Amino acid sequence: MQDENILDAAQQPGALGDMTPDDFRRYGHQMVDWMADYFAHVGEYPVLSRNTPGAIREALPAHPPVQPEPMESVFADFERVLLPGITHWNSPGFMAYFGITGSGPGVLGEMLASVLNVNAMLWRTSPAATELEQVTLDWLRQMLGLPAPLFGVINDTASSGVLYALAAAREATPHLFIRQRGMAGRHELPPLRCYTSQEAHSSVEKAAIVLGIGQEGLRKIPTDEQFRMDVAALEQAIEEDIARGVQPFAVVATVGTTSTTSIDPVPQIADLCERYGLWLHVDGSYGGMAAIDPAMRWVLAGCERADSLIVNPHKWLFTPIDCSVLYTRKAAVLKAAFSLVPEYLRNTESTGDEVPNLMDYGNALGRRFRSLKLWMIMRYFGQEGLAARIHAHHQLATHLTEWVNAAPDFEQMAPTNFSLVCLRAHPQDMDDEEELDALNERIMSEINAQGRFFLSHTKLHGQFTIRVAIGNLRTTEQDVRDLWAELQRLARP
Repeated sequence: MQDENILDAAQQPGALGDMTPDDFRRYGHQMVDWMADYFAHVGEYPVLSRNTPGAIREALPAHPPVQPEPMESVFADFERVLLPGITHWNSPGFMAYFGITGSGPGVLGEMLASVLNVNAMLWRTSPAATELEQVTLDWLRQMLGLPAPLFGVINDTASSGVLYALAAAREATPHLFIRQRGMAGRHELPPLRCYTSQEAHSSVEKAAIVLGIGQEGLRKIPTDEQFRMDVAALEQAIEEDIARGVQPFAVVATVGTTSTTSIDPVPQIADLCERYGLWLHVDGSYGGMAAIDPAMRWVLAGCERADSLIVNPHKWLFTPIDCSVLYTRKAAVLKAAFSLVPEYLRNTESTGDEVPNLMDYGNALGRRFRSLKLWMIMRYFGQEGLAARIHAHHQLATHLTEWVNAAPDFEQMAPTNFSLVCLRAHPQDMDDEEELDALNERIMSEINAQGRFFLSHTKLHGQFTIRVAIGNLRTTEQDVRDLWAELQRLARP
């Protein structure tokens, strides 16, 4: 039984309603102060959590609380139990996967969105969330140099976006009627085929599974020496499938693949898609954001011809996760694939297309006010400020690439197109591939164990490759220099 003297008014026996505004204000100030201190000192935490599996579960009670507990105790357990189990994506030393940042204005926007707690499923359920999303995504379109008109919606992840895009592509394919009739038991329905490169994100394959296309319905096209989709091989695959009675319906190109940030030749792929009547979807989840920098606008060449395109502000536009943008030139097709309005959601305010109901453009009925944090970031930094930060990350990656190429015992494993550097240690007296793999895996593991940096890897041509992904607002040139020094030290015998 808790001492009632240490509980808030809302926790007293018989109390109803929420935490009082005064108590909320007191705890809110304490937590914002903690957040500011966290941002100031995030680089002092071990980037990769050192917890062992099950440690957090064992440290927490097996049964839920019956009586109220003081907020001080709750927050103390946050610091004591949960914080050691955090891998600090906000750290300047986080260079694994793709570096991300929950920026100050983005976090403040997330706080406001939580307070408002709206569900933007219909225009009427939150006019501000609906219309701000459209305005903000049009601003982003302009920053990226993409032409109008382009309809955009915010989803949780690119995985959801590619699923929705391929569902629209399937809907756009004539004479399938899959929305109405489904796919099961239809002997007249030809096998469907989607194409993507061997370097594409796994979300494309997952989308094929969910949509009933199946893994066999996704054909992975070989890549060239720079890990870009081979367009000649793509056309050959399309011709082979047509000859076998298979129905091609979509191609997924990538601007900034996960392993290497390679850029597929989108203009040439767009030519093929137009020739064969296929839906072109471009996954620019990471790489697309680079076009905010006018000097990098070229990376989206050909994307203006795509039927759909994804970019992720939560990857390289300093937006707290989650915030993934799906653009399409064919909003009516996307809506036709998903719109379903039961009687209890019918309304007169948005019967036409002038005011969209965001629930019509994907599987989710509930929609968070995600545009608020993106809007605040765009206004706080401005396009010039955002471009300068993206440019700085690209420059840091360029410097690291130069250092790697100048070092006799290291080699660059893929072109540096953005702010990712793929490298490995390769001592001059070591040519056995198994030994090289073991050496580089040991180097990466030792760096991760030290706590200041966190790196991840991939395999290129079967060779273990270390990825250094620069993308955090707090990462400086000194951080990159210190990482390079550690890589060199650990590569020595």
